[in-house]
Amino acid sequence: MTAAPLTATVVADLTRHSPFDAMGAEDLEWLAQRLSLAYHPKGETILSPEQGEVDRLFIIKQGVVQGEQAGQGGAWLELHEGEVFPLGALLSRRAVISTFRAVTDVFCYELAATDFHALLARSAPFHDFCTRRIAALLERSQRGVQAQYATGLKPDLDAPLAALMRRAPVTCSADTPLRQALQTMHTAQVGSIVVVDAQRRPQGVFTVRDLIGRVLLPERPLDTPIGAVMTPDPVTLPVEGRAFEAALAMARHGFRHVLLTEGGRLAGVVSEQDLFTLQRVGVTQLSAAIRAATDLDALQRAAADILRLGHSMMAQGVAPEQLTQILTTLNDLLSERLIELEYAAAGTPPVRLCWLAFGSEGRHEQTLASDQDNGIVFLPAAGASSAAVRERLLPLAERINRALDACGFPLCKGGVMAMNPKWCLSLDEWKLRFADWIDAGSPEALLNASIFFDFRPLWGEVDLATELRRWLLAKTAATPRFLHQMAANALRNRPPLGLVRDFVLPTAGEHAHTLDLKLNGSTPFVDAARVWALASGVEATRTVERLRAAGPRLHIPAAEIEAWVAAFHFIQQLRLRHQHACYDAGRPLDNHIDPDRLNDLDRRILKEAFRQARKLQARLAMDYQL
Repeated sequence: MTAAPLTATVVADLTRHSPFDAMGAEDLEWLAQRLSLAYHPKGETILSPEQGEVDRLFIIKQGVVQGEQAGQGGAWLELHEGEVFPLGALLSRRAVISTFRAVTDVFCYELAATDFHALLARSAPFHDFCTRRIAALLERSQRGVQAQYATGLKPDLDAPLAALMRRAPVTCSADTPLRQALQTMHTAQVGSIVVVDAQRRPQGVFTVRDLIGRVLLPERPLDTPIGAVMTPDPVTLPVEGRAFEAALAMARHGFRHVLLTEGGRLAGVVSEQDLFTLQRVGVTQLSAAIRAATDLDALQRAAADILRLGHSMMAQGVAPEQLTQILTTLNDLLSERLIELEYAAAGTPPVRLCWLAFGSEGRHEQTLASDQDNGIVFLPAAGASSAAVRERLLPLAERINRALDACGFPLCKGGVMAMNPKWCLSLDEWKLRFADWIDAGSPEALLNASIFFDFRPLWGEVDLATELRRWLLAKTAATPRFLHQMAANALRNRPPLGLVRDFVLPTAGEHAHTLDLKLNGSTPFVDAARVWALASGVEATRTVERLRAAGPRLHIPAAEIEAWVAAFHFIQQLRLRHQHACYDAGRPLDNHIDPDRLNDLDRRILKEAFRQARKLQARLAMDYQL
């Protein structure tokens, strides 16, 4: 049955959903006047390939519609109130590929195909939504995220002072010669030093200002005791005080530093920068601090700053692809500096080696909750055995792994770390290990080994990793059985879309009623991109680069690739937002979200992202006849 609905009522109904809520009033009225209302009883086929070229657009007013595609094992798509279909078929002026059925009694607004194309021409928001569906939704969500996080950029002057202490204060006694105190300041790269007594009670502060006014201009000798040139009786506040108290003290006295005490003893120092620019720490400053670090304490502070920078960059609207790359790059710098320091401290005899990153770090896709996945590839000197070289390297590797753990990168629960003898191998041993997986690996073994195929060099002799990658690509491209198994493994992890509810959620256990955005969200894209890259000889390890490079070689339409990329980016963005919320709340960082806590727009985009994952898996299944 059909009926002409009242225009105002239809407009009010439509504007509850995207893209209609972004359309102009005239275009909405034009649309409402051309819609009809249709009823489809439960079980009825609404559209099918046999019906030929599609002649209308459907907008679901009430009920549930599911899509079934031949060879996909039943329903793969579920549509709810406010959703539109079949956009692809209308845009291409063809028949649908899937069969659309009413799961419940369904009421739909319907628009003739000629009017659909006319609306595309007159409404930019409608055109943008139809042609870049998930990308357009993602941009709207990103604007909301930017507004949400921007409110967090203002300094929190009610924060406890203890939370603002960035590092242990640099101190000396009053009888310390100036030369020694200045050397201490230079080594620690600080602009001030606190003078304390034997009980660590503050006696004074010496700053760069004091150096100019009390040492250089009066031409004081450098053997002068620092107590003679310090600023005595420094302003102090208790650690339980608040940031606004420190701000007031700085304003009143013109100081840039306030000392914090606990029980009368020095506990820390808060600077003007800590109060007002903590969340604006820049990439350049941070990378310079990492390169200049001389000990583990400095690198731990840098690791904490990387987390703060991530929050700030989200507020500035940095896209998830760029943000994860920046985080990975900074984490790379931190890891490289840590390896350099530990390598120098260990005094290990020179060995040709390369530190390898696996998993998300290997793909440049680290979020804020990444553990360690790493290894070593080395080349023994002539006459030296691999076992002997490994024995020398393992103690160094353990020191590095444990230092990374101290910097916030937890030890891998699966033991995929360089300190594990299984992953500290010579170049020939790595080739044998990969050859074993490729030629004779069981599906379970390949599932566990998949992250190793994402390796990239992090520190050391890059040419060892380059040779291993080129050997590997030649080997995988020539072994169809291996690629078939990897594809089959990738299809074991299906996005949790439901037929009755939006998502299929666990009902018991630690993560009941949540979605694992890593396992069920980003992993399907990562796995498929890996298979296609290994099949087509793509050297890149980043998921997006793999998809875009492999797509043309495998004749996958660019529009499909970009839809998958947009879906992957949204899931990554959602992971970052969730992890930041965990961080701000003082909870352990994870990837489990309750979809009921998402706003309507993000929930809709997540459903669309999971659908794109299913489309990607359908393409993979078709490629390998699975």
